Amino acid sequence: MAIITISRQIASYGDETASALAKALGYDFIDKKDLEHDLVSRGISESNLKQYDERKPGFWASLSRNRDQYFDYLREIIYTYALKGNCVFIGRGGFALLQGIPGCYAVRLIASDDVRSTRLMKEFDWSEKKARALITESDTNREGFHKCFFDMKPEEPAHYHLVINTDAVTADIAADIIRHACSVTISPSEEKAGLQRIGELLIGQKIVNRIAFTEELPIYFLDAEVTAAEIILHGVADSVTCIDRAISIAQEMSEGHTVSSQINMVNEYKTYP
Repeated sequence: MAIITISRQIASYGDETASALAKALGYDFIDKKDLEHDLVSRGISESNLKQYDERKPGFWASLSRNRDQYFDYLREIIYTYALKGNCVFIGRGGFALLQGIPGCYAVRLIASDDVRSTRLMKEFDWSEKKARALITESDTNREGFHKCFFDMKPEEPAHYHLVINTDAVTADIAADIIRHACSVTISPSEEKAGLQRIGELLIGQKIVNRIAFTEELPIYFLDAEVTAAEIILHGVADSVTCIDRAISIAQEMSEGHTVSSQINMVNEYKTYP
């Protein structure tokens, strides 16, 4: 087994299951605290974390450069952890970022509203009204987060290899189910292929982040497509000098790949009275 992502509804034993699973397997458990620490270390402010982290951003926030910076560094951090293999992720769209990669197993934990509200009432000594209000707020925020960053609905079961309703199972039982499912599903060859692909995605994301946020080159819709032998830069720029600098950065960080550019050149035209 290699990489497991846990997506969950609030009060569905998501964090408890992920923690128990990582402990049983001897895997690294990457949670909110780890990801937030790494995001802050890359310059993401506390205010931006509160604005974007598993929340539904407002209209203008969803279009801002801060949004791109949060998302692109989140991708780099998740790919960095995933490249080590043998890890469990909780939340932050891990299943979406690693979707389709061999050796990555996506799990969704759910529970009925009645069970979730009962759990919250018991845990925090809340009224039913307050518990259900938090459920609505959390579900709305998580749906908005996934819509903004991945254009998908997290509750769609087709996104996952396994969906578990925890109404009648404990976190330990859910962890055992996931552990067994992974053991009979993921082969060593898939693990190897998955780690190779993650390595390629990480190279591309590091290139994008350096060009966009360290060098601050004005290239729009920037992407670095990385295959086993080649890196292709995509985007839109209005300066040959800017494109040449981006190519130079990619070559410096290419790790043996050849580099080419498909960045489109767009001239700005000024009108005069």
